[in-house]
Amino acid sequence: MNSSAGYDVIIIGGGIQGCATAYHLARRGIDVLLLEAESCGRHASGANAGGVRCLNRLVEEIPLSLAAQRIWLELEDELGSDCGFRATGQVRIAENQADMSKLEERATLVRSFGFHHEEMIDRAELRKLVPAVAEYCIGALVCRNDGYAKPFLTTRAYLARAGQEGATVLERHPVSRIERERDSWRVTASGRHFHAKTLVNCAGAWGDRIAEMVGDKAPLEVEALALMVTARVAHFIDPVIGMASRKLSFKQMQNGTVVIGGALRAKVIGDRQHAQLDFAPLKESADTVRTVFPQLANLPVVRAWAGLEGVMPDKLPVIGASPTAPDVFHAFGFSAHGFQLAPAVGLAMADLVTSGQSDFDLSAFRIDRFQGGRPQTGEINGH
Repeated sequence: MNSSAGYDVIIIGGGIQGCATAYHLARRGIDVLLLEAESCGRHASGANAGGVRCLNRLVEEIPLSLAAQRIWLELEDELGSDCGFRATGQVRIAENQADMSKLEERATLVRSFGFHHEEMIDRAELRKLVPAVAEYCIGALVCRNDGYAKPFLTTRAYLARAGQEGATVLERHPVSRIERERDSWRVTASGRHFHAKTLVNCAGAWGDRIAEMVGDKAPLEVEALALMVTARVAHFIDPVIGMASRKLSFKQMQNGTVVIGGALRAKVIGDRQHAQLDFAPLKESADTVRTVFPQLANLPVVRAWAGLEGVMPDKLPVIGASPTAPDVFHAFGFSAHGFQLAPAVGLAMADLVTSGQSDFDLSAFRIDRFQGGRPQTGEINGH
């Protein structure tokens, strides 16, 4: 390859959003270059809990999430990998009447927007879905088509299909400079220069820095998210478990291990370089598990890990065209709940790049939404 190469589109960032976008563009015959600073799926896309959920989404995300869910159900046929996807359902458990009231309020609000994918269940139905749950739990909010997948496997499946469709992928190529030259963009990465008419910013925790290189600003914060996994135990649960009033994402994998997450925070080390585990929130999450599933009290945790994620103040991602730079599009800031959205986001970004339009209303995700002050959202906690 020459020191300067030209493409139709350069995608910056090899997480699941960038890989899904690269796949959908390449299969349309677009000459795509994907630049990744480290290895694809290294951070949030490989270090998240793998929840494939519509449950408890922010209102603005629901149409995108429901569309993504339909794709998930057929994704194996498209990617040639099952991505570890299992439609086990997701359950958000109420521990007391205050929790039940909170969940019923949520279900009522979702129905008021015309959506009916979230369902309230009582104690008896909870026992049918989750026989192992502690006796004191009294009900739940559920999405029966939700489930989980393996994040790194899914990201790499999109990456492999993008390559098969003709996309060029360069890992360990951090972008250091972006310049406008006539009617194209010149991107410098690892001392090499690349040109393209169009740029797509999928840089995750570094999305604001890439945006700033083209003249856009986003109030992105960087967080380190952690997960832990236990030793194997006999099968005892199918759905993914969350709690109405506690941070928890809990699932048993097919090999018997239990993956525990739920917005567990680690420490960001250096200038967005590394994540370091913080054992205090891990202990808090383990204590929650022992309370809700007391039979696991002595189950050992065998591994924990963390990755960096970009978080927006309103917890909504940035998705859409740059308001200031021609032929630039953004998809970052997914605030710890972007994994399930990726199949629909990849399609939406490909549509924006090729036609300038999307079937989705992306106005809530515009990058300049904070310039006039804090935006109004659906006021639903999406975690």
